[in-house]
Amino acid sequence: MRLFVCSFLALLGACAPVQQRADLLGMAIPASAAAHSVVITPDTRWVNVTGGDTVRFVAGGSEFGWDFHVSPLVQVFDLNRVAPPGVLGRPLPVYVDPDPNYSIGGDWRAPPH
Repeated sequence: MRLFVCSFLALLGACAPVQQRADLLGMAIPASAAAHSVVITPDTRWVNVTGGDTVRFVAGGSEFGWDFHVSPLVQVFDLNRVAPPGVLGRPLPVYVDPDPNYSIGGDWRAPPH
């Protein structure tokens, strides 16, 4: 019985959600260098971006910039992981669509025009 309980608990641990490494989530940039802006209000429930986007986030009286050159394995993460402490004040998922420059079927060898 004890072996069964230990095996069951180990299995539960293996099924726990995996959190991506921070270095796979992109990198901070000056807010002024971003190509897009997103205003986060109390009603904002999530944010959608595309891999490769550079975004200026504005929340309350604060702002920060983020470059979404992320790992192709990253599809969603909590924006609080990359936002300056205290800016968002709540969990906010950011959904990352694949970077079209690296999608299957596209000509990844050709530079963007």
